Amino acid sequence: MILGSLTVTIPPPWNHHRLRPTPPLIKCESGGLPLTKQGHRFLSSLASTAAVEDPTTANRLIKKFVASSPKSIALNALSHLLSPRNYHPHLAALAFPLYTRISEASWYNWNPKLVAELIPLLDLQGKHDESDALISQAVSKLESRERDLVQFYCNLIESCSKHESKQGFSEAYGFLSELVRNSSSVYVKRQGYKSMVSSLCEMGQPDEAENVVEDMRKNGVKPSLFEFRFVLYGYGKMGCFEDMERMVNKMEMEGFEVDTICSNMVLSSFGAFNALSKMVPWLQKMKALGIPFSVRTYNSVLNSCPMIMSLVQGSGSFPVSLAELVKVLDEDEALLVKELVESSSVLAEAMEWKDVELKLDLHGLHLGSAYVIMLLWIEEMKHRFKVNECVVPAQITIVCGSGKHSSVRGESPVKTLIKAMMVQMKSPMKIDRKNIGCFIAKGQVVKNWLSQLEENL
Repeated sequence: MILGSLTVTIPPPWNHHRLRPTPPLIKCESGGLPLTKQGHRFLSSLASTAAVEDPTTANRLIKKFVASSPKSIALNALSHLLSPRNYHPHLAALAFPLYTRISEASWYNWNPKLVAELIPLLDLQGKHDESDALISQAVSKLESRERDLVQFYCNLIESCSKHESKQGFSEAYGFLSELVRNSSSVYVKRQGYKSMVSSLCEMGQPDEAENVVEDMRKNGVKPSLFEFRFVLYGYGKMGCFEDMERMVNKMEMEGFEVDTICSNMVLSSFGAFNALSKMVPWLQKMKALGIPFSVRTYNSVLNSCPMIMSLVQGSGSFPVSLAELVKVLDEDEALLVKELVESSSVLAEAMEWKDVELKLDLHGLHLGSAYVIMLLWIEEMKHRFKVNECVVPAQITIVCGSGKHSSVRGESPVKTLIKAMMVQMKSPMKIDRKNIGCFIAKGQVVKNWLSQLEENL
């Protein structure tokens, strides 16, 4: 496929009561499992009744919820209150009462990881006696099992760093470093060092994390790729690009190859500081080294492009081809798009071509990435349908998702974007009645539409 001077080559191929209409909207992203419908209803009831300021009401709602919910539902709701990405942090004050009620349930088995996630919230709320009691309880239960104890401290320090609990982090770091220093177990040392490095980087202290890496060597523990990645990304997130690239070089000198994960960290760091011009050489380096692009590569790059994000988040019209898109972008963004689409790996992985069905799966792609992949896919369809030997699939499906994993349940930004593109381009593809997360059409109808689209361009 030829796009101006750009060549693209793609190889062949519990649902009971209804939600009340009045509760405020509860976003459900926590970085783990999506919030269940029952959990959504429970958190909505807490928010709508101002239960945070009314302990009696809160305890009544919590007691009722735990008594009527299976184990998985109750723990799922608690995990959302404990999450650093809890979109209603005022409800986090109810995490401890909910945990206390859950811990009294007959089905509950004591879970040190859950305790470690709760402690920094208590510290941030000034409930230091409660957090100290939980730590003492955990140490008492685990002190005879060193591996389990180090895992608890690792979970605790990581949780403190994610919640940015400085006091909790400092205390947990002291506990963990002492355990690592006094242990003769290589496993305990390695697990402890890993969490110390990652948590220091999370707290914005990559220089201290690098010192820990050197301490590992002195104590006979060889640093792994994990530690190098975290330190270089730690520097990158701080905008310390020279130190970041120094760590990349240091990593290579240690015999570790630069891979897609490492590259995505570098690209994400550049993007966070709008250093788009630095992204192009890095994408070119990935190609030269044979490092494959991934969905995250697309997301890291295109999320950082303000013109593209303005297009996909706005309500206006879109460029309907890659050539048109490149023309309206500034030089840096245009070069980035060209570098991305010259590699076929992401589209090839997203597309499944069979005689019965051609499927394009956009799961995992953010708005800018979904937009560019759609334009690239349209170009590829035009190219393939021109080949006489091409067998037109009986059905063509674009999978967008229905918003089950979106920050607002039931709202899929990618689906909204694709629908807008389909309307603007007068596409025959419509939302599938059987699966509202998909757009479908007959293959021959799509082929005819693409032919007409090309004539109009």
